[in-house]
Amino acid sequence: MNLLSIKDIAKIGREAALFTDVTFGLNSGDKAALIGKNGTGKSTLLSIIAGVIPPDAGEVVVSKSAGVSYLAQSPSYNENDTIREHIFCASSPKLSVIREYQEICALMENGTRSSLQERYQASMHKMDSQGLWNYEAQVQSVLGVLGIHSMERRMGELSGGMIKKVALAQVLVEDTGLLLLDEPTNHLDITTIKWLQDYLSQTERSVLMVTHDRYFLDAVCNHIYELDRRRVKLYVGNYSEYLEKKQVEAQIEVNTERRIESVLRFERDWLMRGPCARGTKAKARIQHDMALINREKFQADKGFTFEVQGRRLGGKILELHGISKNYPKGFAGEKAPRVSEDGGLSDSGEKLMPVIKNFSYTFNKGQRIGVFGENGSGKTTLLNIISGSIPPDSGTIIKGENTMLAYYQQNPVLKDSGITVLEYVKESAEIMRMNDGTTLSAAQFLEQFGFTGKMQHSAVSSLSGGERKRLFLVRLLLSNPNFLILDEPTNDFDIFTMNILEQFLTGFKGCLLVVSHDRYFMDKVCDTLFIMEDDGSVSGYVGKCSEYIQYREILEKERQSERKSSRENQRSSSSAASNSASVTSGPLPDAMTQKKKLTFKEQREFEQLERTIAELEERLKILEAQMLDADFTKASDASSEYARIQSELEASYARWEYLAALA
Repeated sequence: MNLLSIKDIAKIGREAALFTDVTFGLNSGDKAALIGKNGTGKSTLLSIIAGVIPPDAGEVVVSKSAGVSYLAQSPSYNENDTIREHIFCASSPKLSVIREYQEICALMENGTRSSLQERYQASMHKMDSQGLWNYEAQVQSVLGVLGIHSMERRMGELSGGMIKKVALAQVLVEDTGLLLLDEPTNHLDITTIKWLQDYLSQTERSVLMVTHDRYFLDAVCNHIYELDRRRVKLYVGNYSEYLEKKQVEAQIEVNTERRIESVLRFERDWLMRGPCARGTKAKARIQHDMALINREKFQADKGFTFEVQGRRLGGKILELHGISKNYPKGFAGEKAPRVSEDGGLSDSGEKLMPVIKNFSYTFNKGQRIGVFGENGSGKTTLLNIISGSIPPDSGTIIKGENTMLAYYQQNPVLKDSGITVLEYVKESAEIMRMNDGTTLSAAQFLEQFGFTGKMQHSAVSSLSGGERKRLFLVRLLLSNPNFLILDEPTNDFDIFTMNILEQFLTGFKGCLLVVSHDRYFMDKVCDTLFIMEDDGSVSGYVGKCSEYIQYREILEKERQSERKSSRENQRSSSSAASNSASVTSGPLPDAMTQKKKLTFKEQREFEQLERTIAELEERLKILEAQMLDADFTKASDASSEYARIQSELEASYARWEYLAALA
């Protein structure tokens, strides 16, 4: 079944056409990606398909029976709406049924029950037949996976990353047949990206997305649409198959160019002799030759290898001794109050939580370390402390005399002084010296990262957000550091820019410390991991990021098996249900064993769940009485709330059993 048809779409950019005559379609079950260099119009094309902006030419036809859900790169929202209100304002069929039911109930409260009785019964039947009484619980489940645990928070209170997660949850719970996703993995940690990857791989919904995550592309997509030279071209298969086909295609293009140039050598000689153009054949030949001469020539991606003559590192590089940092629970910034001297309370008396606890480490030459952890686990805080951007609450940092740190932050701030792109990078260095003795000028270095021609002489203030980040990175690399710290360097970069960055980092001889949600990038440039644990401790793992994810999956399967066995043993045991046994894991890789226990965060959650379950059970008793009330409106409202509370209680029971098995 065809869900999407795009015919002859065109859009004009600031200076020239972004794309013209774009024609393609999607069928039911297709999982497609739209890829291309920054500035080619990928997000613009996606927003045209979603109906957010109109095309300058052409038409987009979407199957009405399927419906579309669109995740924008920067979602729009009302600051005063709660998360619940934002999600339930969408126009999907399910939400329309829920809103209709709520509107009828509201009208019945105003004394018009008798005339609405038939509509009320029909609405109740729709809610029952579509299983919508538990819909809010489903929404909360998706939000929980994304790290959002309260639906009453105002949208205006959320960070940009949290807003993107709420928008992602909204499109995932809608019952539409086509998902349009613009950079869905941005602001997600690696574990959540894996969850989203599995969801999109298994769902029957069709998908068209823009993403730079190459593992994600490989696992989810069966079609790749490349936007290049103002056209869209289809490559059937995943990203790896796309690369293979591009390599073959490039060789064919090179051979074709060689053949055309051979032909033109003879034709140019003929043209130079000034042939008589009065005859029809001569005119046609001249037109054909001029078309060949003025053709758009094939330009292969530059194969540039960075082998930089790095700055020498001394014997002592960087040492961390007993580093600790504490923040208030739920704090998501850098300006947290310091720990008080009398027991770890902030000025407001709020209890502080350990983000980094007593971490010591000595860096050695050539180490390439990735930092792994969930959002909010303290990855950026660790980088900020190591770079000297913020102080630790306790502990010391000793830096070697020859160690030159360079820190790429997630949201770098560029001074807006009216200077040009080239002038900005020249403030850092005029040249980059290579291992073979050659040098690259600042202009040549800029070219490798996509700043070509007139762009180098444009004002820094005229650049887009993504271009500014890329420029900041170029300037940072030109400073020739020997200890490079990168916090989410792949955000807002296209795949082609990331390939260039990976080439640079592969040849980098200094120490490298990286936070990134891009697993392919982490695998490419890092061989060791710092693991940010829930209790603030930092552990280590020798190996690639993808290997660690597989290792965690093995552990989780073992834990699930043991929890199942534990529950069966508890049911068959005559001991009290409240007595839970300790569970110890079986043999683990590298001859290690690990005793399972609740983390600090899980212990707090376990205690809160016991109180929550008691409150929900008490609420059910009250609702049961209200459902017998003679007042029809009160009884129906109680019935609706009863279904919601019961669903929430079941979810709480399941989570409590899981935590109890580890307690």
